[in-house]
Amino acid sequence: MKTLLRSSILGAALAALIQGCPDADAANRKTLEVFSWWTSGSEAAALDVLFRMYKEKNHGVEIINAAVTGGGGSAARPILQTRLAEGNPPDTWQTHPGYELLARYVALEACDPVTDLYESEGWNKVVPKSLIDEVTKSGDMYAVLVGVHRGNVLWYNKKVLEKNQIKIDGTLTFDQFFAAAEKLKAAGIVPLAVGDSGIWATAEIFENTLLGVLGPQGWHDLFSGKLAFDDPKVKQAAQTYGRLLDYQNPDHSALSWDGAVRAVIGAKAAFTCMGDWTYGEMIKAGLKENQDFGWVDHPGTQGSFIVVADGFTLGKGAPDTAEAVAWLRLIGSKQAQEAFDPLKGAIPARTDVDKSKFGDYLQWSMASFAKANLVPSCVHGEAAPAAFQQAMNDAISLFVADKDVDHLTAALVQAAKDYGVQR
Repeated sequence: MKTLLRSSILGAALAALIQGCPDADAANRKTLEVFSWWTSGSEAAALDVLFRMYKEKNHGVEIINAAVTGGGGSAARPILQTRLAEGNPPDTWQTHPGYELLARYVALEACDPVTDLYESEGWNKVVPKSLIDEVTKSGDMYAVLVGVHRGNVLWYNKKVLEKNQIKIDGTLTFDQFFAAAEKLKAAGIVPLAVGDSGIWATAEIFENTLLGVLGPQGWHDLFSGKLAFDDPKVKQAAQTYGRLLDYQNPDHSALSWDGAVRAVIGAKAAFTCMGDWTYGEMIKAGLKENQDFGWVDHPGTQGSFIVVADGFTLGKGAPDTAEAVAWLRLIGSKQAQEAFDPLKGAIPARTDVDKSKFGDYLQWSMASFAKANLVPSCVHGEAAPAAFQQAMNDAISLFVADKDVDHLTAALVQAAKDYGVQR
């Protein structure tokens, strides 16, 4: 795409010269290609804010928005892998820290270090060390983080619950959820909206439930090899996950994650289990927090925070290095994160932002992030290698159909053995 764009620019410049009217601006035009999977309503709006801020500081640079539709990067990553294999990298691309960044891109020397930016911009002093460690290999940093999402959130339509006399007091156990679900089901309301046209969305429900049963130490034991994937507690989590799916909408496989969120927004369903990019969709739809919608930790996960951080790389061999560095400098800034994250439904990677610029949910999330047990996400590529992540998605796909706990845990045991799940 970029090659064609550059060819058209050169062609236009040549035509102008032939006509005796040289178009120097066209010949010297600068570009920046930003590759991401931010295409939902709130995601696109948040990304556009960054684009506008970039253009204000970098006059004359044309931004190529190479976003690929597909939640969680499910469709974007294969396209990116092909481009990298062909030696045609974007200037900068979205990534999650941990395994996704370090094993998929850094290990293959697909991106250059950005350590100098961390030092010159002082980010080492304002970004938590736990996050910096997740983008670091052999002493160098390889991504600039723009925001941090929380994966283990259960969202609900407050008016639907109030109408059905269901009250949530700060926390929710699995038993309390199932009791509420039965009441909603009897009233003809979908208890749990799920949109798993991308299987990662229902895998996230499994991930959250797994954490809810195992706890943070059990989670770390699982992904370090100390706890087997067919442990009785893992089977208990799978059984609980199966019960949750008994209350999902019949058309779950036809909906995207944001389609499920819209079902809650439109009062067609009561709850949805999804990361806090949901917040951006709620706000963009005009709903008011603590009035129209509420949230709670996914059952059992109080005191834990599943980290789903977003960052961008500096593509090795990409044609617009200077423009990409300017992009990274922008997104790591306090001003950019204060503007972007409230729209995206994320909290800043920086700790020095003005919290008054953030709503109730995001302030709640910031407070939790500061004191909770931070847990890396498997579904979003931080806790395990990509091959295991795909194997888990495949096993979840079968489980959604057959609800066979033994088959699910056996598949996970084999995948952990095949792909060396350790942390």
